[in-house]
Amino acid sequence: MGELAEFINGRAYKQDELLASGKYPVLRVGNFYTNDNWYYSDLELPEKYYAEKGDLLYTWSATFGPHIWIGPKVIYHYHIWKVALKNLFEKDFALQFFEADRVRLLNSTNGSTMIHVTKKDMESKGILLPDISEQRNIGEFLRKADDLIAATQHKIDALEQTKKALLQRLFDQSWRFKGYSDPWEKRKLGEVATITMGQSPDSKNYTLNPQDHILVQGNADIKNGWVEPRVWTTQITKIAKKGSVLLSVRAPVGEVSKTAFDVVLGRGVASVGQTDFLYQYLITLKINGFWLRYSTGSTFDSINSADIKDAIIFLPKKNEQDRIAKTLNCIDSLIAATQSRLSSLELLKKALLQALFI
Repeated sequence: MGELAEFINGRAYKQDELLASGKYPVLRVGNFYTNDNWYYSDLELPEKYYAEKGDLLYTWSATFGPHIWIGPKVIYHYHIWKVALKNLFEKDFALQFFEADRVRLLNSTNGSTMIHVTKKDMESKGILLPDISEQRNIGEFLRKADDLIAATQHKIDALEQTKKALLQRLFDQSWRFKGYSDPWEKRKLGEVATITMGQSPDSKNYTLNPQDHILVQGNADIKNGWVEPRVWTTQITKIAKKGSVLLSVRAPVGEVSKTAFDVVLGRGVASVGQTDFLYQYLITLKINGFWLRYSTGSTFDSINSADIKDAIIFLPKKNEQDRIAKTLNCIDSLIAATQSRLSSLELLKKALLQALFI
């Protein structure tokens, strides 16, 4: 690899050199992933320390992998390499090779992302290099797969924003379906739903094998609004039937899920009825931070059964409830189908990388 590319380290910064504003953004590893906070610099540096749109970069510390930079001119941090390719190495092909190599590294470390890729190891890495024409074909083919994955993720983001807007406007009644004008009735949640608080079984009864009863202990068991089996128990305490709406009562409070099977309620959740309308209503309450006003606790936030039962909600008549729930359920189904498509595309891309680079 060292014969085909130069791996140029970014610049290390002292904390007092990172400014709240300035001429150049300072690109750090986290900015590629989950960190939207930026530092800036007014320093004028040798050209090798800048990255511009189209440059191939590689984050090599902790969270690692290749990226094509698509933003403005930046100064990139020490934990990032700018990869200067020689004429024998096509950029799109190089990007996909580095991605295939990243997958191999993750597979060899049981999925851990806490890996440091050294410059020496990267430069000594071997590669089977096809001619330029085949590199271009492979790079273009896999880039199209990446574009499709990105477009699918963009569709999910747009659908989720649509769902959020619908929730807000339908439940604050600024949008109502034609033919519905009756005022919504003020009620306590405990008056319209059966509230069942969870109670954890003894830890000695937990098992990692799906042989008995699924235990829902809290947010770790809730993914994308649905319960996913993680821990089982041989001890039955309180059961929530298939289709129940579950509410987390420990930090972060207010997370909402449905269950597609019977579950044992652990200490961190409560069962709150079974209606689709109520499920969507509770999602709106979570978004609006409703439960934070009830949260108590010195070490973590929690809500109790009285808080849940006495919570004030506003209900339309049954037929309007059904209309709202049906509309929002359709959006949920579309989001779930698109997420399934995204998962399939990601698996396909992974298989293609393995087939083409091994």
